[in-house]
Amino acid sequence: MTNNDILRRIRYAFDFSDSKMMALFALADHTITRSQISDWLKKEEDPAYQECSDSDLALFLNGLINDKRGKKEGPEPAPEKVLTNNIIFRKLRIALDLKADDIIEILGLTEVKISKHELSAFFRKPENRHYRECKDQVLRNFLKGVQLKYRPQI
Repeated sequence: MTNNDILRRIRYAFDFSDSKMMALFALADHTITRSQISDWLKKEEDPAYQECSDSDLALFLNGLINDKRGKKEGPEPAPEKVLTNNIIFRKLRIALDLKADDIIEILGLTEVKISKHELSAFFRKPENRHYRECKDQVLRNFLKGVQLKYRPQI
């Protein structure tokens, strides 16, 4: 999955406007323009398409955490230079204040079965022998489940 795809899916799942997206970046102490957001949300075929960097997506996710959970005392943490699916998954779990059972329920909405042990392996440190890399399919299904749970059905 590309960072742009993840950004599009999160925006759709929570029905964020451009103004809300800009506000989320501002919560991470970063200023972004409406045209930058628009270019990131375009399809790859569009000539105005711009690739969203790992640090930009990390800033957005940090802003989402601040929006949903409240800002922590002290300076804003520096955005990661390199994002993995595991880091993205962890940031979304923190932002949405999800426990293992909540994530399993969300994945269940997309008919994905996962055990608590398999799930906890995604949130371990890479040096841990039980660490497991989060594949695109797991993250894609999680984002789809988030959409099914949080997006207002019309």
